[in-house]
Amino acid sequence: MICPHCAAGLTAKERTGFVCSRCDRPFALDPRSHGRGMNDLRIRRIAAHATDGGRRKVTVTQLWYLSRTFSGTWGPSPARGVRPLVRWLVALPLALPLFILSARADGAWSTLSGAAALALVAAATLRKRTPARPGGSLITPYESRFRELMEDRWRTTYGQLPPGVVDDGPHAPALPESPVGRPVVVLLCTDHAVAVFLRANGIPARLKALLVEAEPAVAHDALADVPGGLPVVVLHDASALGALLAPLLRLAHPDRVVLDAGLPVAAVRHRRGAVHRVAPPRAVDAADLRSVAGLSEEDAVWLAEGFWSPLAAVPPARLESVVTEAVERATAAGPSDLRAAHGFLTWPAGEPTTLTGETSAGTSSAGTPSRTKGAQAG
Repeated sequence: MICPHCAAGLTAKERTGFVCSRCDRPFALDPRSHGRGMNDLRIRRIAAHATDGGRRKVTVTQLWYLSRTFSGTWGPSPARGVRPLVRWLVALPLALPLFILSARADGAWSTLSGAAALALVAAATLRKRTPARPGGSLITPYESRFRELMEDRWRTTYGQLPPGVVDDGPHAPALPESPVGRPVVVLLCTDHAVAVFLRANGIPARLKALLVEAEPAVAHDALADVPGGLPVVVLHDASALGALLAPLLRLAHPDRVVLDAGLPVAAVRHRRGAVHRVAPPRAVDAADLRSVAGLSEEDAVWLAEGFWSPLAAVPPARLESVVTEAVERATAAGPSDLRAAHGFLTWPAGEPTTLTGETSAGTSSAGTPSRTKGAQAG
């Protein structure tokens, strides 16, 4: 491992107690203890690039996605094998007569019937049933582990998070709202980490936007107290509920401009480097996603099976530029201009405001893991 202070190459014996034996200065992370890629130099380098040298704020969640060393997903698998009760209900009636025949017969018939009976009992005993397994995903390090390292090890060693990184955890103090004045647009954000990112960088105030943070299921209610007539820019994950959000809001508010500026599934489902995750499937089927959100059959099925991709994993610089351009488009448009599910989902491929920026690692497709480019273990 390279010492983050004196740049000396340290063996395991030369960095015991998280202290460099060459310069006697402490460091926060050791890949031998904290996992591959978890070292101070790498985290500093990633944070410096994401924050543009500290000029931009990013959240711990965003830093976690950028610092991950592995991510992968797997789809659900059906149950295999026969239930034990069924196996014995079939095996016993067949094996019992064979045992009786083996006891009464002589010679080869006794041997053959006994062997057949034993084979039936062995098959019923040994053929185990594999239960159905839901789909899942894995990101290393785990989010909870990464937060623990940042809060305990990094803060303890350096007194604060890396420059430009702000805490967005459940116990972090709420950031003060920058005065917006008279808003001209509403930013409806369904991702807490992205909402903290926007507040920390003063983006709502700069864009004269009213930031509303709400889960997709209650987003309609969250707009109840928003002044009527303001255009709404919707920021969401590439998920089943996220894909439906803007179309349903357009139906509920036909007099409003509603621009879908969320992460489109078509941009991330096959993209190498995009983060794919799996959640328990919601009560949304592929037919609804096709008819309401206008998704393709493949994209709709992917989301309906529980796969999704987080908006917070989009590179911060790209995310900021997309939000800025989306607000400009929404404030210049009329309701009829954005009626047919327009927005980032259907803009031309050459449009600079589609969320297709590279991330540092992820999965290229469902069930295909990939590793972070250039991740260093020490």
